[in-house]
Amino acid sequence: MTSDHLARHLQTDQYGKFRLTDAIRPAFDLAVVPSEGYRLESYEDQAAAFSIPVIAAAISRERLFDCFLTLLEPLGDLVNVVLETSHETSGSVHADLHREAIDRPVLESHFWDFQDLLTNDGCTGVAVAATDEAMEVQFDEHKLLIVYAQDLRPFQEILEQNGITRNDSLRLITEAEHLHTSDARYLEQFSQLSSRLGAVLASEHVNG
Repeated sequence: MTSDHLARHLQTDQYGKFRLTDAIRPAFDLAVVPSEGYRLESYEDQAAAFSIPVIAAAISRERLFDCFLTLLEPLGDLVNVVLETSHETSGSVHADLHREAIDRPVLESHFWDFQDLLTNDGCTGVAVAATDEAMEVQFDEHKLLIVYAQDLRPFQEILEQNGITRNDSLRLITEAEHLHTSDARYLEQFSQLSSRLGAVLASEHVNG
């Protein structure tokens, strides 16, 4: 593989009708070709004897941010938020900053102000959770939307209304080698967002 081939690969942001954000690229071998859709699965914690249904969605960039905000509606008007960053790390760990009990419309206003960061930075992710039951929506570093809830129907309806169809054989970009991209300006923007939210550092965790 020449440097020209690699440069062309990194500049490629569209596969069929699916458009990637600037945050992520598949590996050069295209073991997974990015495509749009969502699938149903489940998360199980055997040690805690806990299981919860999950939606995993890959959405083309022109609809991605709007879909993310719409998926927050079933969480209620008061939510908890976690900002995730792997800036200034080896990529094997990320730091979590927490803010509890924030009005969802206020949070969404902040997210609009930092849409570029959330959408195009491969070192930034966010998780928003309900305060009164086990429901969470993640907009992760790979720019996938992940939903955890005992009842997924409201979230499925939102996706279907936005033209995102179910495909349980969908392969995600995380299931093969892939590349994250970032920029120095995003580290500063992340700091600004965390300060505005009053989010505080909790701990470091190993990335999946």
